[in-house]
Amino acid sequence: MIDALLGAAALGDVGLMFPDTDPDNRGRDSAEMLAVALEAVTTLGWSIVNIDCIVFAQRPKLLTHRQAIRERLAEILGIEPERIGLQAKTGEGIGPIGHEDAIAAQCVALLGRENA
Repeated sequence: MIDALLGAAALGDVGLMFPDTDPDNRGRDSAEMLAVALEAVTTLGWSIVNIDCIVFAQRPKLLTHRQAIRERLAEILGIEPERIGLQAKTGEGIGPIGHEDAIAAQCVALLGRENA
């Protein structure tokens, strides 16, 4: 989600903002990183219109956690949970995700400006 926000505002990516070579970023709270990225985006006059995320995982099943995840993300981002889409997809037993060797996520952020 951090990359989606930064990319939509043309601010680079998570590795540029939080390089893994910086010891201060080791074990850093991802919620804090998301809040810092949001601040950088809003400083440029952007606001979040909506966000759509897909989590690719065979396990764990996210359905029972979906609303709590949306609410927590909304809390961090200062928006309504209804503006955050969250889907979960399995690998259907195929490839690294289907064989439970990997989990992946994709997020897209739509930003807008009041006077753009």
